[in-house]
Amino acid sequence: MTEAHHEATAHLRDVAWIKSSYSNGQGNCAEFALLPSGDVALRNSRFPEGPAIVYTRAEVDALLRGVKDGEFDHLVS
Repeated sequence: MTEAHHEATAHLRDVAWIKSSYSNGQGNCAEFALLPSGDVALRNSRFPEGPAIVYTRAEVDALLRGVKDGEFDHLVS
């Protein structure tokens, strides 16, 4: 497994950032972008010029499977 790394978003200007349709419109959302390398970047929508964390597709797949299975439901009420 590779280790996630931080990337300045200035290097990620040519990617399409997406966020959940559940976003409340007040900037309280995470945004994701698929990178040309196949990795996935994650940033805080309140700080679009701030750093992004880059994960492998396998790491994101594991996260999304866990979310879908309810493994993280205890983190929100």
